[in-house]
Amino acid sequence: MELTVVGSVALDTVETPHGRNEEGLGGAATFFSLAAANYVPVHMVAVVGEDFPNEHVGLLKSKNINTEGLETASGKTFRWAGRYHDDMNNRDTLDTQLNVFEQFHPKLPPKAQEAPFLFLANIHPALQLEVLDQSEAAFKGLDTMNLWIDTALDDLKKVLAQVDAVIINDSEVEDLTGQRNILKGAEAIMAMGPKTVVIKKGEHGCVLIQGDQRFVVPAFLLSDVVDPTGAGDSFAGGFMGSLAKEGNTDFDALRRAVVHGTVVASFACEAFGPDRIATITEKDIHQRFEAFRELCQF
Repeated sequence: MELTVVGSVALDTVETPHGRNEEGLGGAATFFSLAAANYVPVHMVAVVGEDFPNEHVGLLKSKNINTEGLETASGKTFRWAGRYHDDMNNRDTLDTQLNVFEQFHPKLPPKAQEAPFLFLANIHPALQLEVLDQSEAAFKGLDTMNLWIDTALDDLKKVLAQVDAVIINDSEVEDLTGQRNILKGAEAIMAMGPKTVVIKKGEHGCVLIQGDQRFVVPAFLLSDVVDPTGAGDSFAGGFMGSLAKEGNTDFDALRRAVVHGTVVASFACEAFGPDRIATITEKDIHQRFEAFRELCQF
């Protein structure tokens, strides 16, 4: 089955204890697409400026990503800059330039509209509502952030009422629901609409909750984290890609999907930007999936 993602494509400048990556390829839709394309064909819907390097478009096309919905607008590409500390769970945002992304209104090409699976990456909820009006997807996933919880809650609740699954971190759960306990927070979110909640806990893994069913997954152990930028988006890509490949969204499929998401996200952390995730193969994913199985089995 095919999968559509709507989100950002950016040029990121990132500093970590391992070095600096100047205006590298970034954005939620980028990491998601490169991860998900290991499983199924992906339709990317996003916007870039006239300064966006052609080689980046070539990379996306070479990875089974349909860029018909990648609009080129007059102006500069969205840029983000950040610095990570020794504790790679924390970062400072140094600069954000929305540029053409500020006026972006997603337009889904016909094939993107027809894809059975849709993921709404981290963009303004009002834009996510525009996408939902265009999509025929049977299964819809959502990412959001504290900014939209604080500034666009009414629109966000309208989106939540129309999606099947939400991927969210533990601090966002508390902001959205007022609950510090993630089980109570997940129950509050499910009451808003989504049947499935995946709560990311950074280096401590994630929790999958659907009704009274729970599944807890640790993070994959890495000896070195070079750049965690895009790990969450890569997780979402592995998660949605796995579901779309199986064409199944029951709880067993969801369990496998969060493991695939965890595995793919671990690759994203091993190099700056999408450099590592753009080179992985189905064999790499399978080998790490099996290693993860051994890590968790008892």
